[in-house]
Amino acid sequence: MGKKHKKDIADVSMEEDDNHNNNNTPEQSSKKKQKNKKTRKREEPIDVKIETINGTSDKSLPLIGYFPSGYDPEKRPPKIRVLKHKKRTNRLQIVVTPKKSSNMNFIGTNYSGEGAVPQVCSYALGVLDKQTQTLKIVQIEANKIFRLEPNFGDQENTVDLASKEAENKLTVEDTNELKYNFSTKKSERAAKKERALRANRDPEAQEDLNNKMADAKVNKEALETGGPITSARNIPPHDTSATTPQQAYPLQKIINKGEWRYLLDISELLQQGKTITPEEYPVFICNRIHKINQVKDEEAKESLACIFSYMNHLIKYKDKFSMDGFLAAKNHRFPNILTQKFNDMFGNQEARRLADDKRDLLISYVLVLCLFADNFKTEFTDIAKDLRMSTGDLRKHFEFLGCKFVRENSVMLATLPAPLKFPEVRIRRRR
Repeated sequence: MGKKHKKDIADVSMEEDDNHNNNNTPEQSSKKKQKNKKTRKREEPIDVKIETINGTSDKSLPLIGYFPSGYDPEKRPPKIRVLKHKKRTNRLQIVVTPKKSSNMNFIGTNYSGEGAVPQVCSYALGVLDKQTQTLKIVQIEANKIFRLEPNFGDQENTVDLASKEAENKLTVEDTNELKYNFSTKKSERAAKKERALRANRDPEAQEDLNNKMADAKVNKEALETGGPITSARNIPPHDTSATTPQQAYPLQKIINKGEWRYLLDISELLQQGKTITPEEYPVFICNRIHKINQVKDEEAKESLACIFSYMNHLIKYKDKFSMDGFLAAKNHRFPNILTQKFNDMFGNQEARRLADDKRDLLISYVLVLCLFADNFKTEFTDIAKDLRMSTGDLRKHFEFLGCKFVRENSVMLATLPAPLKFPEVRIRRRR
C-alpha cells in the first residue's frame, strides 16, 4: 500500500509539472488564440482608392496654425478670422481672438516671418475611410503653416499693423540678398553681375545733383512768356551731335553688354530649323525674319536676331500690363535680368497697368529697334498692329524721336536723319 501510494503521488506531480511547463491551461490557451486572431487582422491588406485634392480643384482647403506661446484654443473656442489682401490674393492672414480678451490677438501671416522663408517641403493631410475604402490626401492651403504670435493692442489696429510691418520689413534688395546668400556660388556670381548691370545710379552723385538743383535760381519771366521750349524727352539714350543714325541712338546703351547672351532664342530656333510663328512672336518680326539669313557676317546675323528677341520681350511686357493684350503675354517667359530691368524702367507698383509716360518710353524703345532692324528706313503698319495702336498715333511717336517721313512706291516710310532734330513743343497759355 505504501509503495503504491508513493507511485500515485509521483505520477500526479509529474502531470502537474508537465501542465505547468506546457502552459496548457484553458484560460491561457483562449487568450493566446485571441491574440493570434488580432495579429492576423492587422496583417490583412486593405485595397483603398487614393484621391488627392490640390489647390486648384478645391478652394476651401485647410489652413493650419499653431501657438508657440502654449495657448490652448480647445479650452475656450476663440473667434477666428481669415483675411485676404484685395490686390494680392495669395496673401493670407489669420487672426485669433480669445474670448474675454479685448486687447490681445494671435496673428499669423503667410507673407512674413516663417511664411516668407522658402518652403523646402510641402504638407498634406490624409484621411482614411474604411467603409468606402478611400484615402483622401488633402494639400494644405499654399503649403503654409501659420505661426500665431500674440499681439497686444486694438483689434483693428493690430491687423493693419501686421500688414504694414510686412510691407516695410524687407525691401526688394533685402529679399534678393537673402535669396542669393543661401544659393550656390554660381548664383552669387550671377547676382553680382546683375547688380552691376543695374547699378546705373550713383547715390552720392544724385545727392549732389539734388543740392545743386535746390540752390539753382529759377527764371520766372522766361516761364511766364510762354515761348517755344523743348521738353525733357522721354526717349531712349541718344546723342544729338551724332553724324550717323547708328550713333544717334547707341545700341550698346539700349541693350546692355550682359543681356545679349539671354537673347539667343530666335537664333537657336533658326539653327534647329524651326519656323517663327505669329502665335509666339510679333508680326513685325515674322515679316522680317528672312533678313537674318541674308546677312553674311555671323556676328551681325546674331546681333539682328538678338534685336528681334529684345523687341519681342518689350512688346510682351507691354501686353502683360494692358487689358487687350494680357492673354498674348500670359505664357511668355522673360529672362530674370530683363524682368528686373523692365520693372525698374517701366513698372508701376501702384496699378496693374503702365503709366502713360512709361508706356510711351517703352514704345520709343521698340521703334528705335525697328529702325535698326530696317536700316533706319521702316514701314510701320505691322508694328502698329503689334503695339495695338493706329498708324496715325504711331507716327507722332516717330516724329518725337526725330524721324522724318518719305513715300516710296506709295508706301509711307519713317527715316532717321542725322544729326537729330527734335520737333519743338509749344505750350499755349490759357487766356
